[in-house]
Amino acid sequence: MNKYEAEFSNIVRSFRKKHMGKGPSKITTTFCKNWAICEMEGNLSPVERFIASADEGKQALRSARTEMVKQIYRKNPPLEMEEFLGCKFVDLFVDIDIDRDFGMSIFVFDEDLQQKFIK
Repeated sequence: MNKYEAEFSNIVRSFRKKHMGKGPSKITTTFCKNWAICEMEGNLSPVERFIASADEGKQALRSARTEMVKQIYRKNPPLEMEEFLGCKFVDLFVDIDIDRDFGMSIFVFDEDLQQKFIK
């Protein structure tokens, strides 16, 4: 992870903490073409881990941690990311493995981040 990817990870953590109350404990970002791929560990709060102990809770939690996260980014465009990268946020793909507490977010931008920031 280079310094731009590391700073992007910090921006993601800060955004999630501000809008969701908790950010992941570890984020690793990789720029690939026009994607910023974030691998995230330690996403769940203690209450969410308790909810996940039941099968129905896992399904509800997975739905909340995917669809609701996308809604948060739609309602609160990540201007800090756009400003830092100097390009426009286009879309977001999110998934999480509740059992492993490991999630991935793929942020799509309108420019090739790999070309711009990976030398």
